[in-house]
Amino acid sequence: MAPDRARGLSRRDFVTAAVAIGGTSALTACMERERSPTDDATTASESEAASPSEYPQGDPESVPSGQHRWGEYLVRDAHGNTVPPQQLVTVGLEYEGSIPPTDEEREQVENALETIERAYQWGTGGDAGAAFNRGLLFTLGYAPRYFEAMGQVPESVTTPEDVLDAVGEDPTKADSYDAVLLLTSDIGSVVLGAEAALFGELDEANGVPVDATFEGVFSKAGRHTGYVGKGLPADKLDEERIPEDAPLSMGFKSGFRGNLPGEDAVTLSSGPFAGGTTIASSTLAIDLDRWYDQRADERVAEMFCPAHTTDDVGQTGDKLGDDSGVTEAHVENIEADAESHGCVGHTQKVARARDDEFEPRILRRTEGVATSQHHQTAFQFNSVQRTMDDFVETRVAMNPDEYDFDIPAENHGIVDYLETLRRGSYLAPPREKRALPVV
Repeated sequence: MAPDRARGLSRRDFVTAAVAIGGTSALTACMERERSPTDDATTASESEAASPSEYPQGDPESVPSGQHRWGEYLVRDAHGNTVPPQQLVTVGLEYEGSIPPTDEEREQVENALETIERAYQWGTGGDAGAAFNRGLLFTLGYAPRYFEAMGQVPESVTTPEDVLDAVGEDPTKADSYDAVLLLTSDIGSVVLGAEAALFGELDEANGVPVDATFEGVFSKAGRHTGYVGKGLPADKLDEERIPEDAPLSMGFKSGFRGNLPGEDAVTLSSGPFAGGTTIASSTLAIDLDRWYDQRADERVAEMFCPAHTTDDVGQTGDKLGDDSGVTEAHVENIEADAESHGCVGHTQKVARARDDEFEPRILRRTEGVATSQHHQTAFQFNSVQRTMDDFVETRVAMNPDEYDFDIPAENHGIVDYLETLRRGSYLAPPREKRALPVV
């Protein structure tokens, strides 16, 4: 890698490491590095992030009711695809409050969440032309065990053990959290600042006094971090075959506009939490050695479908525009592809789980290469969907035993390269019911 390229990534490397470590010391170091003078290789968007001024503050009244409604507040590329924020923190929470929660506890949680909404604007603030996400996006979801403690579990909630069993995985990999908090931004100090404010580690966040925290109601039971962004996996991972511009470790971009459902399609339309959604939160280990032992054309065929070529896709999927190019015809040809090519594609397979209008069922919300606690390359993946059954159907479509043809497991999409380390299932109520809900 050229020296100027390395210098351009050095700030991002530092920030990613700080987010993985967490805490107020990491926050202070992160803020200092982000606001340091830029070098010649720093991009315009990174230069904007390094501004010595405070980041834009927000207004809780302008935040959408659906906690998952991020679409209008994400950066978009030239093809209209949403670009996931570079830094992700997933915090597992243990509930320590009253059963049932008191009005004072609900007010405390709501005030704490509104504090970080005032401190940081909601994502891009709705700027359709934004090249960098200088704000914060977050979602708070509740696990089945939280509702069990409250005495009644909503019909829309499925235990993570049942999800794992339904997709053919080990139920002992289930999250044991009562709730989960997803925090994401392109700026490391924004996610770290919001996290620190919620847990009582700051008196002020981005110029806003911190008058309410989670203290006495939620404590941290787990923390998972990740990163995504052009060039980051190649720079940070010990795998020289990752394409230099790839945003994810397996080499291809994701989040094509044509492969994602609309937010209305993943929103609960009835019941006590109508307007909310469900969250599937996972960490998956990836066997990159075996993945990159293949030729580029083999990786393209297994990620998309055998009808795709490297010329069609480009090195990182950049030639596909706003759609993966997988159609209903490709789905219908799975068996024929297995017979003639000896392989089938991941995107081709999961497309079998689309609805009658060939629309996907799950919306990728945050994803990225996992950092810190894992001794192998891993992947953080958080999706939202109307019900966990939608997630299960999509995940089951990846399994080789769902198909009549017999081809080697390593040629059956990408599932053979993945190992589940943890999975959780959560209900994310609409914003007006997000503070310690009961049915």
